[in-house]
Amino acid sequence: MSKGPSGFIDAGQCEQGLPWLWDEPPQGAQATLILAHGAGAPMDSSFMQAMAQGLAARGVRVVRFEFAYMAQRRVDGRKRPPNVQAQLLQQWREVHAQVRQRVAGPLAIGGKSMGGRMASLLADELGASALICLGYPFYAAGKPEKPRVAHLAELRTPTLIIQGERDALGNREAVAGYHLSAAVTLHWLQAADHDLKPLKASGLTHEQHLETAAESIATFLRAN
Repeated sequence: MSKGPSGFIDAGQCEQGLPWLWDEPPQGAQATLILAHGAGAPMDSSFMQAMAQGLAARGVRVVRFEFAYMAQRRVDGRKRPPNVQAQLLQQWREVHAQVRQRVAGPLAIGGKSMGGRMASLLADELGASALICLGYPFYAAGKPEKPRVAHLAELRTPTLIIQGERDALGNREAVAGYHLSAAVTLHWLQAADHDLKPLKASGLTHEQHLETAAESIATFLRAN
């Protein structure tokens, strides 16, 4: 994994001087996935680390970046809410443009929770080869009456959503009632929550679910 100074954009490479990380497959990349973090944890959280490393081991180059609010937290240590949606989307556009200039071949976008949701709003616009969402927030916590699914009915980009069956932001029963585009594939993980962590009673482990997710993503990207 490219981590540390060699893995980060410096101020001359990125207009906002924001960091990113590259995970390169040992035998060359078959595809590239730009993977954004969720609302509360940074790009090098244990979840993001596990997914990036699991995908790199399966031939997928993973590029991680941080939204401005999270990058600022590294500077002063203060927690702050995500930037407004328009700013998050604009940063996605800028990161995608930079990565597109640096890599050849299929370029997919996606992310954990909020990061994946923002990517889903831009996938068609950016012409992404595929969209990957890990724990899609189908609605805000405690607000199932306000689903965030209208654009998912119109998506043209091949999309894989990996979702825990008991995700508090979109469980299997709730999602079954939504109209989703034929381009969307749902992969349900047994007894898993929003972080894809299963109940102990299931006999499954978080590590197993993350490995399953990585394998499913790699297979999906090879096909798209």
